[in-house]
Amino acid sequence: MKQFSLILCVVFHFAFAKHELYDGHGLYQVNVEFVEQTQLLEEIQTRYNLDVWVYAYPGKPGQILVPGHLKEQFQEELAAAGITYSLEVENIKEKLDLEDSLLEVAAARSNRSRSLPGLSFDVIHRYAVVDRYLVDLANTYPNVRVFSAGRSVEGRDIKYITISTTNFQDTRKPVVMLQSLLHAREWVTLPATLYAIEKLVIDVTERDLVNDIDWIILPIANPDGYEHSHTSARFWRKNRARNSFCMGVDLNRNFDIFWGTASSTNPCSDTFHGRRAFSEPESAIVRDILHAHRNRLELYIDIHSFGSMVLYGYGNRQLPPNALAVNYLGVQMAQAIDAVKWPQNRNYIVGNVAMVLYMASGGSSDYAMTTGVPFSYTFELPSYRGITSTVQGFLVEPDFILQAGFETWEAIKVGARFAARNFNRRAGQ
Repeated sequence: MKQFSLILCVVFHFAFAKHELYDGHGLYQVNVEFVEQTQLLEEIQTRYNLDVWVYAYPGKPGQILVPGHLKEQFQEELAAAGITYSLEVENIKEKLDLEDSLLEVAAARSNRSRSLPGLSFDVIHRYAVVDRYLVDLANTYPNVRVFSAGRSVEGRDIKYITISTTNFQDTRKPVVMLQSLLHAREWVTLPATLYAIEKLVIDVTERDLVNDIDWIILPIANPDGYEHSHTSARFWRKNRARNSFCMGVDLNRNFDIFWGTASSTNPCSDTFHGRRAFSEPESAIVRDILHAHRNRLELYIDIHSFGSMVLYGYGNRQLPPNALAVNYLGVQMAQAIDAVKWPQNRNYIVGNVAMVLYMASGGSSDYAMTTGVPFSYTFELPSYRGITSTVQGFLVEPDFILQAGFETWEAIKVGARFAARNFNRRAGQ
């Protein structure tokens, strides 16, 4: 007990020395009643380059993170526009300190108790741990191969694994691709891909998923941004490309699909689309994987957070020719999550990204459809909403990590089996 108390004290001392960048930042809930107010709010967000967690629409509250020195001005402009608001978190640093403390304590416990193969699901693993893990899997399991797809802006190796009983040589099998952490701060998405690996390699209980399908899994698509979100800026979203005066490109606006039409030209914006389509090595790596397997790729899932949504293209409100089938499968996957989710989390919403969330260009799941992938989705995992609601938004509580992996896997299974049936039907098998 004394040893645990000492660990807790050390953790709290370390946690409260971090996150000074966000000291005084407030998290606001805003409510708009009319389209005109929505437009005014967007102008305010753009003018001050605010971090929008949830976009506000009539009937749907938004969430915006506002630096301390802008709070008063922000509130005055909202009042002038007749937009109602509430300050949900007065100082977000307190929540960041709490997240650090909870995760560090969980890690200390995990390090003492973990003896099973694979990675634990009570902590958020860092890049180096996952990178080594992928290599170890390939060295241990004959049906796993690890590939270095290239290097990030800062030179980190971007690895993915393939899982196949036939070494990807059987062209009668469809391919399913999963990826996470294209956006750096969305930590809760990593357990989803790691859990899929666990169930396909280490703890295999449903053999058809391994025998009938080939898998590609890219756990950390944006390693530089991910590490930066751990060491320097928890809410960092972009990669770490050097621009003229601000860092980073939103990788999910950098794909060559309606590029630059619903994103930002401002390098300081979280949705900055880059100098040109595929200007970034990280997005080019995903493109190359998609093209290398385009003849058999049947299902692509890009995992994000937060919002409890299954979304599909296109981001300009245009629908794909097979939209009915895409929506049908989306509903099936959402219902699979809803059947096992925590009761306090809301049911998943399914729909076109532009109609459910917002218009967006240059997204990876949209681009995947242009390469011939018939079923391509963006998952938005839940914001943690535990009984105590101690952390929220992009922040993660250890209690939810395993659940995030488990419930997302239930949807992936449904999608993969549907994709296999559809692939075989199209191939006349």
